Amino acid sequence: MDAMEIKELAGIIRENGIVGAGGAGFPTYMKIDERVQTILLNCAECEPLLKLHRQLLSRHTGEILQALAVVKETVGAEEAIIGIKGEYEETVKALKACLPDFPGMRLHLLDSVYPMGDEVVLIYEATGKVVRPGGLPIEQGIAVFNVETMYNIYRAMREKVPVTEKLVSVVGEVASPVTLRVPLGVSLSDCVEAAGGARIQDPVYLVGGPMMGNIRPADSPVTKTTNAIILLAEDHPLIQKKRQNPAIGLKRAASSCCQCETCTDLCPRHALGHPIEPHKFMRAAANRDFRDANPFLNTFFCSSCGLCELYSCPQGLAPRSLMAEYKAGLRKAGVKAPADVVPAPVRESRQYRKAPEERLEARLGLTRYNVDAPLKEELLPAKTVKLLLSQHIGAPAVPVVKEGDRVEKGQIIGKAAEGLSVPVHASVSGIVRKVEAGAVTLTAGGRIDK
Repeated sequence: MDAMEIKELAGIIRENGIVGAGGAGFPTYMKIDERVQTILLNCAECEPLLKLHRQLLSRHTGEILQALAVVKETVGAEEAIIGIKGEYEETVKALKACLPDFPGMRLHLLDSVYPMGDEVVLIYEATGKVVRPGGLPIEQGIAVFNVETMYNIYRAMREKVPVTEKLVSVVGEVASPVTLRVPLGVSLSDCVEAAGGARIQDPVYLVGGPMMGNIRPADSPVTKTTNAIILLAEDHPLIQKKRQNPAIGLKRAASSCCQCETCTDLCPRHALGHPIEPHKFMRAAANRDFRDANPFLNTFFCSSCGLCELYSCPQGLAPRSLMAEYKAGLRKAGVKAPADVVPAPVRESRQYRKAPEERLEARLGLTRYNVDAPLKEELLPAKTVKLLLSQHIGAPAVPVVKEGDRVEKGQIIGKAAEGLSVPVHASVSGIVRKVEAGAVTLTAGGRIDK
């Protein structure tokens, strides 16, 4: 594939509804920028138990590198770096076999520590550059794409198909752990059934990953950012932790936080010089001490990786959750993140304070769930899909269909709104069953039941 004009490539990416296929779902067309000097492909599998990025890159190495080459040449980047953990031996082997055909690309092998897939951490590991607190990678001339996002770019350019499908790892208490290709909008429970069903009664659905994921109802739809479904028992310690009431957590902090500073010492953003000091926040919040606003304002710079509450704290407290509560409250009150904050020098102790994934999994009680989850390429059939109109950062798509309309797979059912937004496409061919605030429900194939 040949390079093209920046405006043309950005247009293709936007028209086909491509967003970051993990995390918050940042619209990808905004990263096609002439200021980019380095393209960074993220294959670090940030969360424990996830395997889909290494599986996809191993299976479709050539296609993904072709798309990466087009993006690199289009923006005029000097190099493209593939950040991948060294332990992904099969994928590394596949990459080394293809890389000679792609000049200006190189591998950067990463340690198996958490959160290596965090954008700020990955950039420092691969380039030695530090993104300022609250800043964007483009300020350092860097654009980061995950593997599935780059695969979606390839499909949009070469196969002219929009994003209507998602790869999802289904693991935990399921009969047959697997990575599935599913239509957007299919329910979490349908994915679990495709993995052989639950092995326990009344399972809890943890969506996204054990560290940063959230508990969701079984009938919740898969979106463009759904990477994993982890089924766990109600009494699993991780589930109990995630269900903890923040108000109770604050009371516990007032009585139990000993200011040992372990949460701050092991914070990956703090190690890179960002002004994140969870222990100071815990002290200020627990004592309602508002004389210094910085411990509260600096919550804006927290990445919510969860190390402080799920790995570091000897008292089992929840700094991340409490900081998220305060951050949300500040935003609701119209308070913005401090601007132009200059990071401190990277701390020399950083290399000794990384969290090995194997140890993290053990501490979370997840070791026995770290098993093969083979990638199944065939698309999971779906009878009904519920397509959310907001599956990304920015303005939700605007519905352009009405109940009873016939739609074809790939057809736009929600147009991009003004500003930062992308369209939403039908993931099945069928009938529009329902149009409601924030979602469009489709029935595959036939007519609506009256």
